[in-house]
Amino acid sequence: MNKIKFKFMKTTKLMRSALYAAVLAAVFAAFGLGGCDKMDHYAINAPSNLRSRIDSILAAKPNTGDTTYINITTAIVGAEDNSSAWWSAFSDYLTIPSNKLLHMEFTNYSTGINNWNNWNLAITNKPDRAATDYKEYFILRSDAYGWGGKMVDAGYVFDIKMITQNYPLTTDAKPVVDWAAFRTTMQGAKVTIEVDHSATGNAFVTATGVGTNGTTLVETYQQPVSATADIVAFLICDGSHFKMKKAYLVPSKITVVPDENPVSIDVTGNPTFVEFGNKNFWGNAKATVTFADGSSVQADSTDISFTVIPDMTTLGVKTVIVAYSKTKHGAYGKAVSNYYKLEVTNPVVSLEVTTLPNITTYYFFNSDPILFNTTGIVVTGTYSDGTKGVIPNATLKFGKITAAEGSQTALISYVGATKTATITCPLTLVKGVSQVGASDFSSAWWTVFSNDYAVASGSSKTITMYCYSDNLANWHSPSTILRKADKTEYGVVRMDNFGWGSGYGTATSTSDWNWGVFTSSLSGSKVAITVTNNGNNTADILYNVTYATGETHFQKYAGVTVDSSDLNCALVTEEAYLVLVQ
Repeated sequence: MNKIKFKFMKTTKLMRSALYAAVLAAVFAAFGLGGCDKMDHYAINAPSNLRSRIDSILAAKPNTGDTTYINITTAIVGAEDNSSAWWSAFSDYLTIPSNKLLHMEFTNYSTGINNWNNWNLAITNKPDRAATDYKEYFILRSDAYGWGGKMVDAGYVFDIKMITQNYPLTTDAKPVVDWAAFRTTMQGAKVTIEVDHSATGNAFVTATGVGTNGTTLVETYQQPVSATADIVAFLICDGSHFKMKKAYLVPSKITVVPDENPVSIDVTGNPTFVEFGNKNFWGNAKATVTFADGSSVQADSTDISFTVIPDMTTLGVKTVIVAYSKTKHGAYGKAVSNYYKLEVTNPVVSLEVTTLPNITTYYFFNSDPILFNTTGIVVTGTYSDGTKGVIPNATLKFGKITAAEGSQTALISYVGATKTATITCPLTLVKGVSQVGASDFSSAWWTVFSNDYAVASGSSKTITMYCYSDNLANWHSPSTILRKADKTEYGVVRMDNFGWGSGYGTATSTSDWNWGVFTSSLSGSKVAITVTNNGNNTADILYNVTYATGETHFQKYAGVTVDSSDLNCALVTEEAYLVLVQ
């Protein structure tokens, strides 16, 4: 494979003239000019479009006066049959200093099965992906989707509302994106992605794809990043591959970000009641401000004002009005406001568990303490005047569960202004046969696996487990890997109706999920996964799931292409853990 090589170029008029001469000489050479003894040998039948051809060669390398061409070492990214699974094939690392704009061009190819089987863009810090200090600012997908990385604490928060696109719409009464037309256009599309690392501390992404059908698709996104530290961009395959054409850096186009006025403020995590004598009516509340451009930030507490301050010296329901009056750049302007209510009560003197949580039996294998799932629990407090009331879970402290077989308890505490009230919740623990994932939900994707289980031709293998999840995303649940004994993969299928891999393209998926409660119901679910080797070089995977509430659902994949003489299955998960019981 020939490498594409570029050099740094700072072009002046003199250099452009020299380049023109060099190109002209190259064109002459292409027409077979050789050494000559007589002047008439220089007579040439030059093609009529010679000048336009020279100009097109010159235009192929943009000439801004400050262009740095980047040497592309991976000209073809991913397997050309589009079999590269998610996070298995990557383009070169392309470093973008502050105040520079990265321009890259490539041709996009896809299986055409799913919207996301196209280009995916990662914007990260400089360390390699395998390094412990590697962090992502965000991942942006070509289908107007994405997510943030572990940069939230530094204020670099992904905001899906900042994605814009011009994708084709259906002709329905209420039009939606015509994803079939999108997938058709993306197949073989010529894609240009520009990432502008503005010195204002923002990354501005513009992705333009021109399909072989002549349709142009444009997607944009912007997000805060470090204003001074280098950022890195790279492409990720997912049932796709890319043929890289060129990449270069030019000066940033954005020196000033337009200011925006706030349009709303939302308060979350505010206390719903406060004991008499405690004057802290804000507690651990957070205020999120949304600006006119759709972006949002968590407001600093020093920038929040309270236009109505509650009287905390009397009992009863109080109103708190919160206001914010700064623009996106921090200038003072017209304020936006919102309110919440709380109740000032007598001190809590005792607690009672009046409704047990949904999960009262935990399965475990590791000795690590177990996080208590409070879903469904109702704790009632008795006040100093003898009255009772439900204590919101947000104001209670829940202890961890000791990982030991038999009867156990979880400690529940309420820390008041003058007294701490406690109660315990009875639980039962049952030891499983193995565990996949850490009990604190810290296991990252593709880091923890079960044993491999061989599935002979014409037979089935069922693995039964309990899933414990942080309930923050659909995919924080069990996934099933189908592969050969040597770990060559046929495909990976998740519990939430999603999969990939060389054999997945032939699969048909069916399920009966209620997506409105899927994520919130994951933890404590009993999951039985059955892998069937049909004996005809296809396999089926069935998830039978029973939520902790008793509600049942299924997810099935039929017809995954495999080699029936060499089929194994294994489990993997992310920010969840699985306790296998058989």
